[in-house]
Amino acid sequence: MPKIAEIESTPNPNAMKFVLKEPLTWGLSRSFDSADAAKDDTLASALFAIPHVINVLYVDKWITVTQDGKGAWPELLRELAKPIREAPAAAEESEAIASSDTDPLADETLSDLDRSKLERIIEMLNEQVRPFLQGDGGDLHVIGLEGKTLKVHYQGACGSCPSSLTATLSGIESLVRTVDPELEVIPV
Repeated sequence: MPKIAEIESTPNPNAMKFVLKEPLTWGLSRSFDSADAAKDDTLASALFAIPHVINVLYVDKWITVTQDGKGAWPELLRELAKPIREAPAAAEESEAIASSDTDPLADETLSDLDRSKLERIIEMLNEQVRPFLQGDGGDLHVIGLEGKTLKVHYQGACGSCPSSLTATLSGIESLVRTVDPELEVIPV
């Protein structure tokens, strides 16, 4: 049962980041955009049962919850704290999640050249982008590469943050164009 170390605001006024004293996962991010998507995840389901919750992202020792902007944070934070404190720790949860995650590199339709590009892009994003997004309570997941289009999915606080769709996306596109100048990045 993780204990909450602190609660931080994020650049998105509708998202708050809970920093925990013990991990929920070991390096595996879990992001949910709806109660239906979260139905098989105990923690996310409990959080979506609270009015106004529209997104849940957690990885390692933090969890970001995004609301619809209609809830009052003081009351909402008290309600959110209970299921977070009751959540199971990382050991068993991470093992189950790891076996179910989809790897964009496993796409058998990728050519060797595209697979090589995607490997370099994922490595760059993991090193140069994701740590900063995670620091603000968000994350980025690469969905796949189709032709000259890289599909990414913003998670947590980044999922509904206006700067994710402007400045951050532009920066990501500039970075991936060092691998292929013709690539376009599309958030999905």
